[in-house]
Amino acid sequence: MITVSNLEVQFGKRVLFKDVNMKFTPGNCYGIIGANGAGKSTFLRVLSGAIDPSRGSVTFGPGERLSVLKQDHFEYDDKTVLDTVLMGHEPLWNIIQEKNAIYAKEDFSEEDGIRAGELEEKFAEMDGWNAESDAANLLSGLGVKEDLHYRLMGTLNPKEKVRVLLAQALFGKPDNLLLDEPTNDLDVKTIMWLEEYLAQFENTVLVVSHDRHFLDSISTHIVDIDYNDINLFSGNYSYWYQSSQLALRQQAQQNKKAEEKRKELMEFIARFSANVAKSKQTTSRKKMLEKLNVEEIKPSMRKYPGIIFTPEREAGTKILSVDNLSKSIDGELLFSNISFTVEKDDKIIFLSREPRAITALLDVLAGVEHPDSGMMEWGVTIKHSYLPLNNAPYFNSELNLCDWLAQYSSDTSELYLRGYLGKMLFSGEEIYKQVKVLSGGEKMRMMIAKMMIECSNTLILDSPTNHLDLESIQAFNNSLTGFKGNILMNCHDHEFINTVANRIIEITPYGMIDKYMSYDEYIESEKIQETLDKLYKGERR
Repeated sequence: MITVSNLEVQFGKRVLFKDVNMKFTPGNCYGIIGANGAGKSTFLRVLSGAIDPSRGSVTFGPGERLSVLKQDHFEYDDKTVLDTVLMGHEPLWNIIQEKNAIYAKEDFSEEDGIRAGELEEKFAEMDGWNAESDAANLLSGLGVKEDLHYRLMGTLNPKEKVRVLLAQALFGKPDNLLLDEPTNDLDVKTIMWLEEYLAQFENTVLVVSHDRHFLDSISTHIVDIDYNDINLFSGNYSYWYQSSQLALRQQAQQNKKAEEKRKELMEFIARFSANVAKSKQTTSRKKMLEKLNVEEIKPSMRKYPGIIFTPEREAGTKILSVDNLSKSIDGELLFSNISFTVEKDDKIIFLSREPRAITALLDVLAGVEHPDSGMMEWGVTIKHSYLPLNNAPYFNSELNLCDWLAQYSSDTSELYLRGYLGKMLFSGEEIYKQVKVLSGGEKMRMMIAKMMIECSNTLILDSPTNHLDLESIQAFNNSLTGFKGNILMNCHDHEFINTVANRIIEITPYGMIDKYMSYDEYIESEKIQETLDKLYKGERR
C-alpha cells in the first residue's frame, strides 16, 4: 500500500500538483494519465523516492518492498542478464552476495558458519532456491531467449535490455510496483503476456502508459493529473474517457433535471460494466466495476485537438495497384513478392516483424523512395497525404507556424490558417514562434494540420501515435474511424489498429499475408501465425 499525504511538487514558480491525498491499495492497478508535461513521470519518481516533493510525504506499508522499472539502459552493462533480474529483489540479492562471500573464504570460521546458517534461513524464507528459475521464466515470458540469460547486458540490443529491465521490476512479486511506459519496444505477443501477468497481480501497481488497450486491460482505477490536481477514478481508461465525455455533455445541458441525469449515468454504468465483463480482468475487478458510483463521474478539463479530415473529392473505383514490389536496404532484403490492390474504403494496417520493412514500403507507396523491382499505380482521382516516421526535415526551417502551414494551403490568409492551428491547440502569439523549436508532440500536431488542409482522400500514416499524448491519440483515432477515404498505415497502438483497420497486410522478406479481419482475430489466429513463421524463414506456404 502507498499513502500520499498533502503532496506538492513545484519547480520554480510552476506547480505541477498540490494538496494530493490518496491511497493506492493491494489488488489494484492504477493507470496514470495526463497531458504531456503534466507530471506523470515526475509523480512516479516522487513515489519511488528518486526526487523529493516540495511538501508532503509518501509512505509504504510496514516492511513492504518497492520495485521500479529502471530507465537507465546502461546501468547493468557489466552484469549478466540473469543477475540483473535477480538484483531487482535487493534484499534477496544482498543475501546471495553475502552467502557467496562467506563460502568463498579460505579461513571459514565458526562465526562464519553461524552467519551462513542465518542467511540460509532467510534465503529459504524468500524462496531463494527457486529464484533463478523464476527469473528465467520471467525472461522467457518477456521474449528473452534462454541463450541470452548468461550474456552480459552490455552485449544486448536496446529492445532486449528493455525486456530484461522489465523482468527485473517484476521479479519477486514486489509489494508495490511502479512502471513508466512498460510497453515501449515490446511486440504484441509480449504485451499480451504482460497484460495477463499484471491483470492477475495481487499487489499494488501504478503504470504510466500511452497505450489505451494496455490501460484498459490492466487498470482498475485511473489517476488523472490535470490542472495542478490529481484525481482518482474507478474503472479503466475507456470508462474514464467515455464517462467524462458524457458528463461534459450533461454539463452543457444545464437545464436537464437531476433525476434525468442520474438515470442516464446509471444506464451508462450498467452498459459499460457489461462490456468490461468480456475483458481479461479478474472476477473481483469486474465486480468492483459493476459497483461504480455515479458521483465519481466528472467532466474532464482536458483539451482535445479538433482533427477533421475532409476529402475535396470522392475517390474513384481505382485506388492503388501494387505488383511484385521488393526492397532491400544495405544488402538486407526487407520485402519481396508484394502484390495487392487497394479497394475503395479499405483501411489497411501493414505489419512486419522488421519495422524498417513497413517504413520502406510506405516510403515507396508515397513516392519518397523507389522499389528495387515491381510496379505500383495510383488511380487518377487519388490525392494522398503522407505522415512519415521521420518528420524532422519538414521542420528544419526559420518559418513560424502560420507561414509553415501556408506552404500547403491554397488559402494563405492568416485568419484561415489560424482556424487549423487553433484546431491543433495553437493560439494567440504562439503561432508566430519558429517551427524548429517545437516539441515532438507539437510537430506531430503540425503534420496533422498539414494533412487536414491538403484535403486528401487517401492518408498514408507511419506511426501516427508517436510523440502524441492520450488526448491527441484519442482525437486522431476518433477522426480516422469516420474518415470517408482510404488509409494505409503502420501503427503500434492496439486500440488504434483495432478500431480503424478493416484489412491487414503483413509483409515478410519472402511474401505477404492479406486478410480482411479484425486485428484481434488476426493476432489470435494460430494458423496465420504458423504461416507467417514459414514465410519469415523463406519456406513455401
